[in-house]
Amino acid sequence: MSTGVWIVLVVLALILGFVGGFFAARKYMEDYLKKNPPINEQMLRTMMIQMGQKPSEKKLHQMMASMKQNMSKK
Repeated sequence: MSTGVWIVLVVLALILGFVGGFFAARKYMEDYLKKNPPINEQMLRTMMIQMGQKPSEKKLHQMMASMKQNMSKK
């Protein structure tokens, strides 16, 4: 094979590798964040207390439901 064909094959392989790696990493991160959400009720309760609010269970559940709904839209 000529040198030009080898260069085209190497460039094509690199491009396919980058594109495949990007989508694989994106899928992995989406699955990871679904299994391990970045915030839970205890963290939310702590943040509300630090902001000077008294967290009620109803308010915590509403905020968690809102956050889960926003995550499912994306």
